[in-house]
Amino acid sequence: MSGTAQIGVTGLAVMGRNLARNFARHGYTVAIHNRSYAKTESLVAEHGDDGDFVPSESMADFVASLERPRKVVIMVKAGGPTDAVIDELIPLLEEGDIVVDAGNAHFPDTIRREKALKEHGLHFVGTGVSGGEEGALNGPSIMPGGTRESYASLGPILEDISAKVDGTPCCTYVGSDGAGHFVKMVHNGIEYADMQLIAEAYDLLRQGLGVSAAEIGQIFAQWNTGDLESFLIEITADVLQHVDAATGKAFVDIVLDQAEQKGTGRWTVQNGLDLGVPITGIAEATFARALSGSVPQRAAGLAALPAHAAEWEVKDRDAFIEDVRQALYASKVVAYSQGFDQIAAAATEFGWDIDRGAMARIWRGGCIIRARFLNRITEAYERQADLPLLLADPYFTDAVASGLPAWRRVVAGAAQNGVPTPAFSSSLAYYDGVRAERLPAALVQAQRDFFGAHTYKRVDREGTFHTEWSGDRTEAEA
Repeated sequence: MSGTAQIGVTGLAVMGRNLARNFARHGYTVAIHNRSYAKTESLVAEHGDDGDFVPSESMADFVASLERPRKVVIMVKAGGPTDAVIDELIPLLEEGDIVVDAGNAHFPDTIRREKALKEHGLHFVGTGVSGGEEGALNGPSIMPGGTRESYASLGPILEDISAKVDGTPCCTYVGSDGAGHFVKMVHNGIEYADMQLIAEAYDLLRQGLGVSAAEIGQIFAQWNTGDLESFLIEITADVLQHVDAATGKAFVDIVLDQAEQKGTGRWTVQNGLDLGVPITGIAEATFARALSGSVPQRAAGLAALPAHAAEWEVKDRDAFIEDVRQALYASKVVAYSQGFDQIAAAATEFGWDIDRGAMARIWRGGCIIRARFLNRITEAYERQADLPLLLADPYFTDAVASGLPAWRRVVAGAAQNGVPTPAFSSSLAYYDGVRAERLPAALVQAQRDFFGAHTYKRVDREGTFHTEWSGDRTEAEA
């Protein structure tokens, strides 16, 4: 049994199980291990015909079954459980071996772990994997960090099992230490925004047109044939047309309207604040989930708060549907633009050399946010690798500008008719803010100087200044 497996997976819950099967289906001999040996046995019993598996009951046997340099993929719960597995592995590994954390780890943990394992002569590869259980089995989008040396050995295997678009693997080296998990975190943040925008579009169509969920599902199916084509639009059309077997009602109408979250959206927003990057679409989407779960507050608001809203009367059904479609596309572009700004800021902050065009390229397949217009994002960064604002690329400038009147009509109509559209509205506000010649931030800075002597800069000369507000109001250079 010694040294026969080319890669190993420890942690055989759904994602780990499917990833192990994916490796095996691509011709790799896969060492498998789980804390409960019953899961290891069931994988071999149920899916042994996928390829060659080497099951082990103990971690020591699992490690011994791997070829050198050993490549161990950890697929356990993030946080303490991951640390526990790493601690168990370290004494069993040798210099040059590679430990891959393919879970949804918080990138600061990955930076810490990479540094700790380097002291043992080991490579630690924090790897984002997107696509859910289906992607893990049939080809996910894979975002590995770590050293370039580790990628030289590990990369070809990961590229082999990843999704392919036009023959190109949806996997590439992202950057050192925590870069892979950081990019996966931002991917998930964009996913939050994308899902919220789609939900708002559904709500606008439902309330504006008064049509059934199934009819809206058909509208989304039509949208999926154009520039909005994406996995999330596709599944939305499917979900909206699904009927609950128990009640005969639209499935979406029997689901409790309280959206949950596992934390990656929250991490993205927290990091955006730390970096000073205005990821407003992602933030509003994250807060919208929090609001949906604020049960006592919603009950109190429903009982007490007046709407003073008009009753929505849509005069032209087709024109309204097209307005919502254009507003959705424009808002999605803003969400992606903000996410890529965050990646650029983090690359500068943490010393990562991240190719944003390559990130868009590997998100075209396998992952949850895969979409047609990611090709356009890749092309934008090919035209200008250091593009300061995705919205400023000529393609996206034109695309958003053509939908701007519709976007404004939709946001204004929602406000007048009492329909909450936090992601649509904040995206439009960001667009107007980033294109503004002058912002009211001048007044904010003047206020800060008044109450806290925080100083200010002037538009007409260099330097930093303070006004003696409580005295004679003379200005002095700070």
